Amino acid sequence: MTRPGASSGASSGTAAARRHPAPGRGLRAVVLGLIVSVAPVAGARAEPGIRILDLPFKVRALRGSRSEAAVSVATSGLLPITGAKTGPQTGGQQAGDEESAPIAVVWGDEGGAVLALAEGRVTVRPIGKEAVEGLTAAETPRGALPGSRRTLSGPLSAYLTGRTRAPDGGPAAAVLTIRERQPMAVSTDPKPVPVATVTVPAGGEAVFAPLRPRLLRLGGRPALLAATLSGADAGGLALIDRPAGDPDAAWAVTARTPAQPGPPLKIVGIADFSGSGESQAATVSAKGRLQLWTLRPDRIEAAGEAEGYAAGDGDSDLAVTTPAGGGPELVLPVAGRPEIAFVAAKGGLRERARVALPVPAETGIVVLGEGAAARLLVGLADGRVAVVAPDGGTP
Repeated sequence: MTRPGASSGASSGTAAARRHPAPGRGLRAVVLGLIVSVAPVAGARAEPGIRILDLPFKVRALRGSRSEAAVSVATSGLLPITGAKTGPQTGGQQAGDEESAPIAVVWGDEGGAVLALAEGRVTVRPIGKEAVEGLTAAETPRGALPGSRRTLSGPLSAYLTGRTRAPDGGPAAAVLTIRERQPMAVSTDPKPVPVATVTVPAGGEAVFAPLRPRLLRLGGRPALLAATLSGADAGGLALIDRPAGDPDAAWAVTARTPAQPGPPLKIVGIADFSGSGESQAATVSAKGRLQLWTLRPDRIEAAGEAEGYAAGDGDSDLAVTTPAGGGPELVLPVAGRPEIAFVAAKGGLRERARVALPVPAETGIVVLGEGAAARLLVGLADGRVAVVAPDGGTP
């Protein structure tokens, strides 16, 4: 692992920067397809500091801990997983915190696997083709934009609906659908749980990009952030909230960014990256521009930018990790190079380190564990998965 001081592309001072899902058809197939025994991953070291997982199939999808696939498997009740579902940074799930589980899931045309950490080593549970089909179907609720993914937080879920065309002719969504289970009195009679459903348009001539919306908390209440498209070469972000924090008010777009070149702006992480005490979103455009945005209920403010990164394939996940003794960092593919970069934001966007890979990262980057014990899983362009130790340990 090399540790350059600061990236030449980083701009250090630029200011302007589950339903609780009832087990569905797919989840039953997932559970039945799991192999109960856990085997340590065997792998051959491909480059210093990385290990290639020994998987009997080419990976075309990688899902991290904050995904419906991971949470569905972890909460099935049949896996010996400690702390199966949590709310990030809170010790418990709250509406507005994306649900998470201490596993990752990968799959391809020939099967899939559930990945976890055990005593510092990544372990694998193979799953069959039927389970893979279940995972794929479970990610996209009925009526959602084909191929899109929903986001979940306790009684709250959100997903893209209203299939339409983007200004460049690609797929897009006309509205964001938000569903929220309502409280009901305890009764011995079986009754359906009431669900409030609202749809929120992107506003004006804009449409929603085919990327997963993200849940967050602003002022202690849930809000959503989604990528929008407003022209053949323009896009941005829309913040969806209840105006003035009124729980009885209707959901609506309360803030948006100015149109940005190189759409869509893929949301790669939400955290307090700069240490200011405020929620921030990091985005990477199709042209490789990394931008940091400070989120407030009524506005979104630019907080920094840097060039030279890649957004990965489609709606793939990209990682936010917390090194031992440090604040949140982004882990991003480097544009045009078989490398990943660790990017911190305190004092301005800067690279802490880069790691060379056998081939470029493409199908996603996710993290298992925290601090010095964390391991990154990197989906490579040739269908393999690499394990990387963020702090230079043995992967």
